[in-house]
Amino acid sequence: MTLAVTQLRKDYPTRSGPLSVLRGIDLRIEPGDALAILGPSGSGKSTLLQIVGTLDRPTSGSIRLGEQDLFELGDRALARFRNRHIGFIFQDHHLLPQCTVLENVLVPTLAEAGKRDPALEKRARELLARVGLAERLEHRPAELSGGERQRVAVARALIYTPELLLADEPTGNLDCKSSQAVGQLLVEMHRQENSMLIVVTHNADLARTLPKQMEMNDGTLAEWNPAGR
Repeated sequence: MTLAVTQLRKDYPTRSGPLSVLRGIDLRIEPGDALAILGPSGSGKSTLLQIVGTLDRPTSGSIRLGEQDLFELGDRALARFRNRHIGFIFQDHHLLPQCTVLENVLVPTLAEAGKRDPALEKRARELLARVGLAERLEHRPAELSGGERQRVAVARALIYTPELLLADEPTGNLDCKSSQAVGQLLVEMHRQENSMLIVVTHNADLARTLPKQMEMNDGTLAEWNPAGR
């Protein structure tokens, strides 16, 4: 399943006319690819990630995941498709404080089924073991470190084995040591799952751990050239 972004634009209305945040983005990612997108604040990189993840709709252009044109779907069908095929990791982990680690990983599945599925619970336990939290299943987020909470978020994003994994500043709230550990984990899990990975980050060290890097500037994407910065 390939991700194909074609002539993607996003404009916001203002009193002085439309404000163009994305200016005709073209992007193609194959299974197993991993891309880091860098760029200054306000350059449009998080907007791009939100639209690719179908959390927002573009002004024009298309996004296809496999054979599906995502924005041809109605809101309810799009929400189901997103839950099954796209995994999200944010700067803030967004864990439910009242739920255990295991319950948090299972949250996307409860949104559809309303009850625990034994096969998915088994996968959740396996994912938590793979991210090093096998002994913390019954802990709540307040009992975990920042790095551990983000590991739970990685496991949750992978619960449905999504083809596309999106991470928006996934190490932005972590100290240097935790940032390195979570970044390495994210890359390792992506490789094991053979997913497509897009990471938006200010962290050049994290970006260099991915095989491809691009830079967003003034609503357009170009190859990243750190030497020219």
